[in-house]
Amino acid sequence: MATPTLTRERRKKGRHEQPMGSITPHYRTVTQLLQSRTFSIDEYQREYKWDRENIAELVQDLTSTFQRSYTAGDSTQEVSGYDEYFLGSIIVTQRGNRNYLVDGQQRVTSLTLLLIHLYRQASDAGLKAARTIEPLIYSDSLGEEVFNLDIAERTPVIRALFNGETFSTDGREESVQTMVRRYYDIEDLDISGELGEGFQSFIYWLLTKVGLIEIATNSDQHAYAIFETMNDRGKPLSPVDMVKAYLLAPITGSDDRIKANDAWKRTVLDLISWGEDTDTERDAEFIKAWLRAQYAETIRDRRKGATDRDWELIGSTFHRWLRDHSGRVGVGTREQNLRLMTEEFRFFARYYLQILDASTRLMPGLEAVYYNAHNNFTWQYTVLLAPLEVTDSEDTARRKIQAVATYLDIWLMRRAVNYQRSGYNAVSYTMWLLAKDVRRKPLNGLITVLSAKLETDEASFEGNRSRGRGGIAELRLNQFSRRYIFHLLARVSAYVEQKSGRGLDFATLIDRTAKNPYDIEHIWADRYERHLDQFDSRQDFEAWRDDIGALLLLPADVNRSLQDKTYEEKVAHYGRQNFYAASLHSGTYQHQPQFQRLRRDEGLEFQSYDRFDKQAQRERSALLLQLANIVWSPGRLEDLRP
Repeated sequence: MATPTLTRERRKKGRHEQPMGSITPHYRTVTQLLQSRTFSIDEYQREYKWDRENIAELVQDLTSTFQRSYTAGDSTQEVSGYDEYFLGSIIVTQRGNRNYLVDGQQRVTSLTLLLIHLYRQASDAGLKAARTIEPLIYSDSLGEEVFNLDIAERTPVIRALFNGETFSTDGREESVQTMVRRYYDIEDLDISGELGEGFQSFIYWLLTKVGLIEIATNSDQHAYAIFETMNDRGKPLSPVDMVKAYLLAPITGSDDRIKANDAWKRTVLDLISWGEDTDTERDAEFIKAWLRAQYAETIRDRRKGATDRDWELIGSTFHRWLRDHSGRVGVGTREQNLRLMTEEFRFFARYYLQILDASTRLMPGLEAVYYNAHNNFTWQYTVLLAPLEVTDSEDTARRKIQAVATYLDIWLMRRAVNYQRSGYNAVSYTMWLLAKDVRRKPLNGLITVLSAKLETDEASFEGNRSRGRGGIAELRLNQFSRRYIFHLLARVSAYVEQKSGRGLDFATLIDRTAKNPYDIEHIWADRYERHLDQFDSRQDFEAWRDDIGALLLLPADVNRSLQDKTYEEKVAHYGRQNFYAASLHSGTYQHQPQFQRLRRDEGLEFQSYDRFDKQAQRERSALLLQLANIVWSPGRLEDLRP
C-alpha cells in the first residue's frame, strides 16, 4: 500500500526538485494503531470538539456493524470471520521518537474514551478482554505510566477516568470538559447492557476488525501539505450536496432554479449555524431524521446476516436512498422537486431547529422535549417530525411535537424505573414502529394513538409484571439507574416547588455547570454500625440506603456538610431546602398555604418524621409513587386536544 518515495537517483533528475520526506500509508487495526504507542498534538491544534451526537453515532455504527455478524452463542474465536468497519484516515508526523497527530485527534481521543469505558466495564465484570484493552490505553515506560494520548493537560482526566475516579472539570480547559462529558455520554449508551452476552465478543471485534489508514511521514511540512490537500483541494461532494444536485437537475427554468437553490442554501445555512458552534454535519443529521420520520417503511430484520433496509440506509447513504425511492418521497419532476426544495425541506428544517432549541432550554409548551434531551434520548429528533404535515398550522405542528414528546417522556420514565434500557440500539426498532404509527396523523388521531399506547403499555411506575419488575417500590441507586433517579427527583422536586409557589425549576436542579450544583443526598448516612437494630446485614443496610425512598436532591455544599450526621441532626437542615426534602421536617407544615393546598387537592401523603426508619422510608416511597403518577400522568396528552 505504500506510495512511492523519491529516491536519490530520481532527485538527481531535476535540479530544482526538493527532497521530500517518506510518506507511508498503512492499514491499522485498533490494536495495531495503539499497542505500545503514544500520540501527541501541537499546542495550536484545535480543541477536542466532538458532541454527544458524534459519540452516539460512532457507537451506534460500531454496535450495529458488530450485531450484523454476531449471533447469540457465538464463541469469541468466531469474531475473526465478522465484517470489518473502517474508521477513516489519520495523518501522523514523526519527530524523534514521538508521533504527532496532524489530523485525527478527534477520532483518536473519542476512541480512547470508548476503550477506557470498555476497560472499566470488562474489569468490573471480570472479563479477560480487560487485559487486552489495557495496553492500548497506557503503557509502562520504565515504571512510569504513559497514556497513548500523551498530552500534558489531558493526562489527569484520562488517568482519573481510567482508574474510575471522579474528576472535577472546574477551571479546566475546553477539551478536558468536553472529554468528561463525552465519557459520561458513552456510559449512558450502556453498551454492555445492550449487547448482553455479546459484550466481550464486541470488544475483541473492535480491537481486531475495526481499523483505519495511518498516513505517516517524518516531515512536518509534508504532513500539513497532505492535510491541506485532503481537506481543501478536490473535496468531494457531501451527501447533502449530492441530494441538492439530484433535486436541481430537472428544474431547468432559470428563475425556478435560482429560487430552489436559494431556498436550499438558506435552509442549510440555518441548520449548520444553529447554536453556539457551526456544525457542518447538522444538515445531514436533519435529512436523516426527516426522511426516516416521513418515509422509512422497512427496517433490517433482527437476525444475523440480515441486510439493511430503509431505516438503516437512510442513516448511512440517504443520498442514494432518495434516488432509489424517489416515487415514495414524491420527487423526480420539475414541479415535485421545486416543491420539496422550497416548501417541504424548509418546513421540516424549521421544526427540527425548534426541537433543537427546546432541547437546550425549557420552552413553554415544549418542556417534554427538554426532559427527553436530559435523558439523552436522541431518537426524539426523528420521531417528533413523524406526525407533521406541510399543511399544518404553527399551532397544530407545535401541539403534535408536544404530544409525541410528552408520550416519550412518560414512556421513557416508566421503562427507567423498571430497569428497561432505552439506548439508541435497544429501541431503534420500537422507534421505527412509533414513527410509522404516528406518521402524518391529524392531532386528535395522534393523541388517541399515543394514549392507547400508554394504556396498553406493560411498564408503569407500579412495575412490569411480565419482566418481574417492581417499579418505584424496587428502584435503587446503581450505575444504570443513577441518571434516571437524578432526573426523577429533579422533576418531582420541581413540581412540588412550583405548585407550592416557589420558583425553583427543573433546569436549575439539573444544572451541572452551576457553582453549587444539586447532588443526590442519602437520608441514611453511610454508618451501618448506627443501625444494627434495624438491619440484618451491611448488604441489607446498603440496599435500603440506596432505595429511591431514602434519596433527596440538595445543593452540593449542603450535601457534603451533612454526610456523616444522623437523621436527627440533618432533618432541621432539610427544612430549609426544597419542599420535597423539607417535608421531612415538621416546621414545613406551618405557614405554607400553597404547599398545604397541594397536599389537600392532590391527596398527597406528605408527613414529617422525627425519626427515619424502615416504615418512614416505605411511606416516602409510596409518596414518591403518588407524585410520579401525577408528574407523568397520561392525562397530559388529553390536555393537548384542540
